[in-house]
Amino acid sequence: MRKIFAVFALLSLASLAFGADKKAVAILNFDYSTVQSGVAAIFGTNQDVGKGVADLLVEKLVKSGQYRVIERKAIDKIVAEQNFSNSDRADSTTAAKIGRLIGADAIVMGSITQFGRDDKNTNVGGSVFGSQMSKYGLGGVGAKKAKAVVGLSARLVSVNTGEILAVASGAGESTRTGTSLIGSGGGAGSAAAGLVDMTSSNFADTVLGEAVNAATQKLATELDGNAARLPTTVTAVNGLVADVSGKTLVLNVGSRGGVKVGDTLKVSRVGREIRDPATGKVIRRVEEALGDVTITEVDESSAVGNFNGAGAVNVGDAVKN
Repeated sequence: MRKIFAVFALLSLASLAFGADKKAVAILNFDYSTVQSGVAAIFGTNQDVGKGVADLLVEKLVKSGQYRVIERKAIDKIVAEQNFSNSDRADSTTAAKIGRLIGADAIVMGSITQFGRDDKNTNVGGSVFGSQMSKYGLGGVGAKKAKAVVGLSARLVSVNTGEILAVASGAGESTRTGTSLIGSGGGAGSAAAGLVDMTSSNFADTVLGEAVNAATQKLATELDGNAARLPTTVTAVNGLVADVSGKTLVLNVGSRGGVKVGDTLKVSRVGREIRDPATGKVIRRVEEALGDVTITEVDESSAVGNFNGAGAVNVGDAVKN
């Protein structure tokens, strides 16, 4: 029985160590300006399919487990606080700054390059207007059934240098054909407020949903294969507790000091200082371990985390990795 317990303990420790070694990535909304007119034609109004694809990619990367994926709400909060425009986010330097602010190792920037019908399988009998509308899945007189096709491209960008570490792409098409891209298998899901939920089962069951899922899965697989390209950086974290509210601690060190969401840092208190009797300089500090703090929020100059330990934490206590 003890041997079995020991094996499980070793497996648990290995699992924790593996999780600690994972690089953290943040995924920005995909740019869809190239296909925007087609998107409006498909859904009847403009939909932020760039956000939809990003949300879907988050799901797939989390399931594959190669990266620690930063919560999308944390990205939206930083973007809103810094007042970054869509054009700003398309710039790799700005994207890298967003990544640093939320404690990511790399940022994923992507574009939707194709989103609609396979024109090769569409025949609308000579009508110029019909030809243009049919490729967006609107059907029309004489339209043959066609497959949905989706193309995606992405860059993995270092948050420290703005360097493009890797590129990836994903192309997908539906296994079925249909006269309507968002019919023939279910509704497209809620499209309120300019956003169709691409992570919903309703959308996944549509002809277009099949193609989006296939393209995103291929993109996620390529990104997983490039995880080793992210450099390993170790930053010594040295900070102080700035505020204590129950088990919630606010630290005076943030992303500029190397703190990332998900980090577990040690909290301690200096018990006494030992000085050199000849010079009077401090040669050693004896510290009392209080517990650990797990980081949940990070900005440039501060961090918030949940404390776990038996000791009572005071403002001014030390925090280190």
